[in-house]
Amino acid sequence: MTSISRSALPLSGVRVVDFGQYIAGPAVAMILGDLGASVVHIDPPGGPLWDNPANAILNCNKLTINLDLKTEDGLKQALALVDEADIVVENFRPGVLARLGIDFAALREGRPELITLSIPGFASSDELRRDWRAFEAVIAASSGVFTDMGLNRVLMGINPSFSPLPLSSAYGTMLAASATVLALQARERTGHGDHIEVPLASAVMEGLSYNSILIDDYPLRYQTQREREIERRRKEGLPMDMSYNALQEFLDPFYRSYMCADGRMFYVVCPSHKNHAKRCLQAMGLYDELVAEGLREEDDTYQPVSQWSSDVSLGVYPLPKFWADKIAARMKDVFLTKTSDEWERVFGEGLFPGAPQRWLKEWIADDHAKAAGLMIEVDDPILGRMVQPGPMAWLKESGQAMLAPHPRRWSTADEALALFKRNERTSLPSPVAGTPGGWLDGVKVLDLCNVIAGPHSVAYLARFGADVIKIDPAKPFYDCWNTVIFGMSHMRGKQSVLMNIGSPDGRIVFENLVLGVDVVVWNATDRQVKAMGLDAESLKAINPQAIFCQLDCFGGVQTGPRTDYLGYDDLVQSSTGIMLRFGGSMETPEEHAHVGTIDVMRGFGAALGIAAALYQKSRTGVIGRPRTSLSALTGLAQIPFCYDYAGRGPFNEPSGRETKGDDALSRLYETASGDHLLLCASERDFPRFAEVPELREIIGMPESDRLAYLEKAFMAEPAETWLQRLRLADIGASLCENIETIRNRSASIADGTPGTDRGSYSFSIFPDHPSGRTVTQLDPFAIRPALGKVTAVAPAEKYGTSTRIVLRSLNYTDAEIDRLIASGTVSETWSTEYLPS
Repeated sequence: MTSISRSALPLSGVRVVDFGQYIAGPAVAMILGDLGASVVHIDPPGGPLWDNPANAILNCNKLTINLDLKTEDGLKQALALVDEADIVVENFRPGVLARLGIDFAALREGRPELITLSIPGFASSDELRRDWRAFEAVIAASSGVFTDMGLNRVLMGINPSFSPLPLSSAYGTMLAASATVLALQARERTGHGDHIEVPLASAVMEGLSYNSILIDDYPLRYQTQREREIERRRKEGLPMDMSYNALQEFLDPFYRSYMCADGRMFYVVCPSHKNHAKRCLQAMGLYDELVAEGLREEDDTYQPVSQWSSDVSLGVYPLPKFWADKIAARMKDVFLTKTSDEWERVFGEGLFPGAPQRWLKEWIADDHAKAAGLMIEVDDPILGRMVQPGPMAWLKESGQAMLAPHPRRWSTADEALALFKRNERTSLPSPVAGTPGGWLDGVKVLDLCNVIAGPHSVAYLARFGADVIKIDPAKPFYDCWNTVIFGMSHMRGKQSVLMNIGSPDGRIVFENLVLGVDVVVWNATDRQVKAMGLDAESLKAINPQAIFCQLDCFGGVQTGPRTDYLGYDDLVQSSTGIMLRFGGSMETPEEHAHVGTIDVMRGFGAALGIAAALYQKSRTGVIGRPRTSLSALTGLAQIPFCYDYAGRGPFNEPSGRETKGDDALSRLYETASGDHLLLCASERDFPRFAEVPELREIIGMPESDRLAYLEKAFMAEPAETWLQRLRLADIGASLCENIETIRNRSASIADGTPGTDRGSYSFSIFPDHPSGRTVTQLDPFAIRPALGKVTAVAPAEKYGTSTRIVLRSLNYTDAEIDRLIASGTVSETWSTEYLPS
């Protein structure tokens, strides 16, 4: 038992009514409950609509009651609970709850302080899709998730392919939870609640935003071997039929898996950092011999490659094929000399990223996962002792209280109402007439982050009015593939300063900046935080009111054996079973195709932690230190199967390259038009199949015969014909769209608006982007408040553009700034070109 009371949690006293079903709605309410809120979950009389053991996770820290909203008494009891609530959550199709008598607009007229959250599958403004049966797989297929599964799948000719990860719900959960708490902390200042809509289709597009950006005249230096091979085959009319083994030889040596002495694959992720690849080769005893053979490290890789002294530079991605093949061949031999566990210690203690491939079942029982609180045990009243994911975001001071959640329990509406009434209503200022502005207006944030998750979390805050200064080193540690290309997404709405904060003069500037901000964000391990003097006591000495948010790879509420190991999105994919599930076996692991799969989710988790800390500060004056990690978010990404208990069924969720779905009723099918159709149905849908004459024979058909029957039926007519029939019968279905098509039909010239009124998909074209290229990007549109303002954040400026501006704001003269530039303390640019050629 923990010695820290739940009353110390940041959302203690907040009351939540959860009407949610399936994943996203219940998961948002679960997270609010984890952070201390009192949550009442309302199920229909027959119980939850989704029959899955994951309900035991989703309903922890909740009191569940069964109400029939179609009856007068059931509706009356529900409205009595809503009348006492601060937050109400639902995730039905638009208008469903209002038709049952829970009308958010009417409720907020009487109680303007109420925060209501709707998480539909598609946007309420999406006239085409809003009424579809928007199951997880339907949203994924409609949003290009199954048709854009990466370069590997393209080269192997596997398109589309199915993934069981509930990415739409996972991204939607973290976006919705963070938005709700951001609205809650803003309410402390304005007295206004809000109504928030987070369409899951828009959420998954935000989660995959690094995959949908289009940069015209993309320089050749950034094209990988796989991209070049795809282009070659298309030009020459060759088939995409590459085998898995052949494909491995087109991967970068520092971004691939290697077989170890124990028969387990080990994933190396050292492609873009100034030191990681070098440390890797040194630890393997290969560095000196490769240098002797001509391997080089350019002093300035931000110059155009035409100005390099060699055709290669270690620490730059991707490497030329000659060097990639040479290095990979040597690394293969060396990896076979140690077990995967031995290599994990070599990499972890040597401060460069790598991890063994492990199955999800192994991760659930992993020593580090348990020690760190990334996996916890709960005594469920139905399933018994259950291992399940731990907290996804927490405050360091109170996180221990989150490691012992209350198991789900059932009661009555009267007890639920009494639970709410035990919490006094929050004292709030009277709502001021007029638009309240952005939820984070006036909040100043200092961003010290790199790669994706950390900087993305702060870019997300900027859309709600936060004023952001981004600090990067005066000389870059990462190559321009990692900084500039990713930065086009996560540097939006920020001022960019280049500065060596480890130098004496740089430290003075840094501390002056810290003095003037409300929040500092850094993705770093505990070891790095302490070394930089950003531990609690050191930061308190600089600015006792600053909130410090820390993100890392393997961190949890407690310290585990791998807490200080470095890592990226790819490494938690390998550590937690995602890559083995995607690839299908230990011999064929594959990275889940989308850049930032867990990174972006972790970014939204950091924003949630910051929002909770801001709320706690406004309510109690206590300064908390928000934390999250990549490992903490993998539980949400795998929640339909991330648990274990005595008597659990096999870990046999769909896996491998050839998988097309869960079963014959929920599967990808090819049609006569050549398009692929996603059918998403269940046994309960058989009455609906009676309304589709061409498929009536499936009713009563033995389960073993369904697949062959449906394959033949769907090949008889075009996809659009089938879609029309299935949707008229209200059966879940969608075309398998691709991201390029969605972008093309949803893009318009940037007009200074965030796209929140443009349906489920919205892109802006920037013909005058600061890069000098035309860039098309997803809009910041998934969070749609009724009152809070969402800003169309400005395109990413060139790194270093604001160095002089920010220093002037600290009263540095131009002469002093010139001196700092001459000494290397600060810089105004890394390169002549925005995107080095």
